[in-house]
Amino acid sequence: MKAIRRFTVRPVLPEPLGRLAELARNLRWSWHPRTRDLFASVDPRLWQASGCDPVRLLGEVPPERLVELAGDADFLRRLDEAADDLRDYVAGDRWYQEQARNDGHLPRAVAYFSPEFGITAALPQYSGGLGILAGDHLKAASDLGVPLIGVGLLYRHGYFRQSLSRDAWQQEHYPVLDPNELPLALLREDDGTPAMVALALPGGRSLRAHVWQAQVGRVPLLLLDSDVEENDPGERDVTDRLYGGGSEHRLLQEMLLGIGGVRAVRAYCRLTGHPEPEVFHTNEGHAGFLGLERIHELALRDVEFDAALESVRAGTVFTTHTPVPAGIDRFDRELVARHFGPGAELPRIDAGDVLRLGMETYLGGEPNLFNMAVMGLRLGSRANGVSTLHGSVSREMFAGLWPGFDAEEVPIVSVTNGVHAPTWVAPEVFRLGARQIGERRTEDALSVGGSDRWDAVADIQDADIWELRRTLREQLVHEVRRRLHDSWRQRGAATAELGWIDGVLDPDVLTIGFARRVPSYKRLTLMLRDRDRLMELLRHPERPVQIVVAGKAHPADDGGKRLIQELVRFTDDPRVRRHIVFLPDYGMAMAQKLYPGCDVWLNNPLRPLEACGTSGMKAALNGCLNLSVLDGWWDEWFEPDFGWAIPTADGTAGDDDRRDDLEAAALYDLLEHRIAPRFYEQGPGGLPDRWIEMVRRTLTRLGPKVLAGRMVREYVEKLYAPAARAQRALDAPAAGELAAWKTRVRAAWPRVAVDHVEASATGSTAELGATFALRVRVHLGELTPDDVEVQVLAGRVDPEDHIADASAVPLKPTSGPDAQGRRVYEGPLALDRTGPFGYTVRILPSHRLLASGAELGLVAVPSEATGEEAGVLMR
Repeated sequence: MKAIRRFTVRPVLPEPLGRLAELARNLRWSWHPRTRDLFASVDPRLWQASGCDPVRLLGEVPPERLVELAGDADFLRRLDEAADDLRDYVAGDRWYQEQARNDGHLPRAVAYFSPEFGITAALPQYSGGLGILAGDHLKAASDLGVPLIGVGLLYRHGYFRQSLSRDAWQQEHYPVLDPNELPLALLREDDGTPAMVALALPGGRSLRAHVWQAQVGRVPLLLLDSDVEENDPGERDVTDRLYGGGSEHRLLQEMLLGIGGVRAVRAYCRLTGHPEPEVFHTNEGHAGFLGLERIHELALRDVEFDAALESVRAGTVFTTHTPVPAGIDRFDRELVARHFGPGAELPRIDAGDVLRLGMETYLGGEPNLFNMAVMGLRLGSRANGVSTLHGSVSREMFAGLWPGFDAEEVPIVSVTNGVHAPTWVAPEVFRLGARQIGERRTEDALSVGGSDRWDAVADIQDADIWELRRTLREQLVHEVRRRLHDSWRQRGAATAELGWIDGVLDPDVLTIGFARRVPSYKRLTLMLRDRDRLMELLRHPERPVQIVVAGKAHPADDGGKRLIQELVRFTDDPRVRRHIVFLPDYGMAMAQKLYPGCDVWLNNPLRPLEACGTSGMKAALNGCLNLSVLDGWWDEWFEPDFGWAIPTADGTAGDDDRRDDLEAAALYDLLEHRIAPRFYEQGPGGLPDRWIEMVRRTLTRLGPKVLAGRMVREYVEKLYAPAARAQRALDAPAAGELAAWKTRVRAAWPRVAVDHVEASATGSTAELGATFALRVRVHLGELTPDDVEVQVLAGRVDPEDHIADASAVPLKPTSGPDAQGRRVYEGPLALDRTGPFGYTVRILPSHRLLASGAELGLVAVPSEATGEEAGVLMR
């Protein structure tokens, strides 16, 4: 019989145990070993049964056990130590506070918006890498003391739980999540009522949301929840599922995240006294509407739209995560216009201005589509990709927004992702490090970085490293067998059929891991291209390999589901099922066992479609070696000391089958001839010395690079601090000045031109170190020299005379205007490199408040009739 009402009964802790609730409410427990050990000791069996969730644990511990603990002096001592440590961690100065003492430009606070956050399995609000990255960003910011406020949505069904049918088809399940049973607290007004944000919808309707708060160490995470009684049924379901529903459903989710999220931040700062953010960071385009809300805030203070736009842009950072256009949310223009028209949201902003920010009004775009990433780039003065290669791909992908500029000059930089080591490093790895350099130094090495601390790994004995690797592999074997048994039972198998599972995997066999989302470009089934050869590798009599695979396909992606089905049917084959397995329901809890237990982490996407690929970073931090296509972060940091690069079949464009056959064959060759022999090859002491040395170098040299702490420091230095400086410089008068200047420059630009270019040599024209004197005549129309910069671009040229690795040198005005309105600019050009060398001249808008010369997307270059358009000076 079903209950007619559900509510949560919270435990009453004995007074001596009151600080347990304080520890459970702060999600730092999810990455702090001593706090986790403390909760595990409350009741080890219940700790495991609760999914290592302190909130659930405390709700299920028998009262008599709590009474017993309240009288346990040793437990109370450990409890006080953990609680005192948390308070010191939250209140004490950290890296950011030390930096702020020397740099007054650091922002007082940063708001970080993301559609998903992977903090812990106990708060399932993530689907994959984007959310895990966002969670690691918050944790690393907390460790560094960065004053961040996280903003997202609270999905009552999360993403989905995955199981398999008997015929290996993915099944989705959506359990209901009760916020009262999660590590969350409602944000409340001073009178105790829940804080509420509201959005106006067409037809006089409203979308309201409560604000739930999770505490991630020092960082508050605000999650908006539309499942409130004040909403009509349709609006209550807006935050039902992550990445669910049709276009309008997704649009409402993203309006709530962006517009409602800014309103939630304002409420939080008002109620808690937290400093107002000076910088707003949107993690992918889903939260892009936050810029519109901030423009509307200024409009309510009678700031004109163009000036408000400049002010908002200055303090906005946009991170793009996808090199795949299909991965970007795009909406029909009429749908967007309806939600920002009369009687709907943001009444002080014209719907036409909203549309202009997101429409694909550039060469190659679709003019009737509203693109969330395009809006993110137009609303952000600073943008980045998430690896060096992805930054390059993004500049090509969005080059249409900056016509006239080469892709390398598109103002999108790179900050390579990192992972939060305290979350992903296995406890056994942590303990080995603590034994070597001490617990506190190990914590600092994992959270803050510093190669000196990581160098200590070089002194760990080979035998200790190998024993650790076998222990982790053995733990994975037990985890795989447990999960595989549960999966087969869900598929309808009887217990009597499953005796073979006790022999699945071997703790002494080379173990390969592959786990990620299952879009086609990640090529889940590349390993199946030659099944006979794969079987030979799995069942090799002397050097066998075993493979653990996991991953979810999007519920609407039948192609991805077919890939899973194809792989699972292969793993069901009695000839190989003890050597290769597929584990359903991939998530954080599984990942924390999977990464440490594997010897090799496999990644074989279509290059360059992997933006970063952080799973390999997490594996590396546990001594797992990477085997990957040179894509994402691996393209940037690969060295033979750390693992292996799978060669790509360049030159097979349009022949997908041939490409996959070639790359699969390369994968098999690496496994058979290089990887397996090295793993099984023993040195004089009976250990695989060369393999262990690769593990050691992975930890000492790769470890410090892949940390989320390094990533967040780069965000602070390269993006947050410059954005804060720009935000402070663009007060209302300055923003108005910049907006008026841009309007004037855009109107005048059609009459700006390079009229003539000439060069006279001052020495030999073909010798390194020679200098040319350049003289350029330009038309500036109604503009003045203060409005522009005339540059010479010089560098090596290819056979088609395109300049690569160009360096720009400004030229100086020397005369003008003459009777025809022409001005003369002059300057030297030094021949600073050998080989094919060329130059050209261009005119760019110039203003002290521009973030880059390409910001307006305006450039004037010589026409073919202009003297020397691109002089080739040396061959």
